[in-house]
Amino acid sequence: MKYRALGDTGMKVSEISLGTWQLGGGWGGNFDAIAAHKILSTAVDQGINFFDTADVYDNGLSEEAIGRFLKTTNEEIFVATKCGRHVSPHVNEGYTVALLRKFVEESLRNMDLDTLDLVQLHCPPTEVYERDEIFELFDKLKEEGKIQNLGVSVEKVEEAQRAIQYPNVKTIQIIFNMFRQKPAEEFFKTAKEKNIGIISRVPLASGLLTGKLRAGTEFDEKDHRNFNRNGEAFDKGETFSGVDYSHGLKAVEVLKEKLGKDHSLVEKALKWILMHEEVSTVIPGASSPEQVIANAAVSDASGLSKEEMNAVSEVYQEWIREEVHSQW
Repeated sequence: MKYRALGDTGMKVSEISLGTWQLGGGWGGNFDAIAAHKILSTAVDQGINFFDTADVYDNGLSEEAIGRFLKTTNEEIFVATKCGRHVSPHVNEGYTVALLRKFVEESLRNMDLDTLDLVQLHCPPTEVYERDEIFELFDKLKEEGKIQNLGVSVEKVEEAQRAIQYPNVKTIQIIFNMFRQKPAEEFFKTAKEKNIGIISRVPLASGLLTGKLRAGTEFDEKDHRNFNRNGEAFDKGETFSGVDYSHGLKAVEVLKEKLGKDHSLVEKALKWILMHEEVSTVIPGASSPEQVIANAAVSDASGLSKEEMNAVSEVYQEWIREEVHSQW
């Protein structure tokens, strides 16, 4: 496993880390604490030292599982969580200093921690980025020792640019993958200049870039790939990276032809992200220890050739750009 600096947070994190949206349950399955522990343990065995969670993941059960696991290991593990998605309805007016403070303190209790390495605003409404008092809260929480760093998980590149105007924002978590390439255009350059840590989320486009999904694949009724394809529950860019499912399947087949079917598309997709030096870490999820092992191995895999990088660019330009580029 290789490690990269997470901006100027002082943390050196595994370049392949672990996202825990589906930890211990998959999307739609019941939460399984034993499965969660196995996944977390396997991740650490593979050299992963950064877990990304959120208070809304399984309504706190993901945080609680991480907290229990931390008591069983002596390894240094960095934990990032998120707050804000419990605001309902999820609108600007619902974001208050008092409520966000309450969320942070609940996350501390869920994980039985004294301080949080990184707290991220969880895809707040665009208007929140204009409210100084929201960002000033996290300076106070840091002074109190409850958090060490503030980050923001964003939907749009424009929001990322707004967020890093606040000097206490140290990291940006953003959707970046073969089918969502816009962040690399201007934002990465600005982030590098400001020494902002970049966390790449949804790296496999909700499974599209595994190459294993088919037109007839059935998803659990509680799986966002079933109920959020058009943004019925939250931003549609979170599901298949905003790409129409049937169109995305066709694009994946073209991608596989260009990259060669003898290679793992998952490996190529994760490695493609790591070819961008501005990225600090990639956080694929996993619903089994085997997936964790396969993902972690990508760190030591060979990089993509110039021809392969060009092939990915060609597929994006021909199949994906028109559909997603201007939206996020």
